[in-house]
Amino acid sequence: MKVFPIEHGDDTLIAVASLNVSNNAVKFMAQQTPDQSKFIPSAAFKVAVAAIFAALVAVATLLFVVPIPATSGYFNLGETIIYVAALLLGPAIGAVAGAGASIADILVAVQYAPGTFTIKAIEGFLVGFLYKELNKKIKSITVCASIAVVVGGFEMVAGYFIYETVALGYPVLVAAAEVPFNIVQMAIGLAIAVPVMHGVLRVFPQLKS
Repeated sequence: MKVFPIEHGDDTLIAVASLNVSNNAVKFMAQQTPDQSKFIPSAAFKVAVAAIFAALVAVATLLFVVPIPATSGYFNLGETIIYVAALLLGPAIGAVAGAGASIADILVAVQYAPGTFTIKAIEGFLVGFLYKELNKKIKSITVCASIAVVVGGFEMVAGYFIYETVALGYPVLVAAAEVPFNIVQMAIGLAIAVPVMHGVLRVFPQLKS
């Protein structure tokens, strides 16, 4: 930095020089200040939240169980929490949350536990991933969330149909009897998860990032 001599008593030049230095300092600080509107979770936070959502999915699944005699499966409301986790916190946490449904299966219908672990983990991942990608192209988060949930939900419907016919050996017509229940399960999850997502984002807008 060069220093130029200033005649004694020239207060105007001193004031201008001081103002320029101050402005440059402010600009430098503004460039270095991190964006406080962005939420960057740590690895420990992600692990803790994923475990919490997996447990919540298991609890929500067990709270409302309607047996389906044809397949020994059951209708439940666990999808709601899977969708909320995936939409708010992304595909990785959505996948872990989905896998948490297998905990409920171990207690209610153990023959479904391996299938549920895979099917619902993929479902949670798909919802979170598609929502994130669609947000780059579509302005409406409601539309993005709805498309993501429908695609992920139909993966769940198809996944259980295939699992029941291939792994459990049910006839196609028997496995098909559970399809309407799973579609309703997905629809209820969509109807609840999207408003919940909006409510949480109003309180914590940082999660949009």
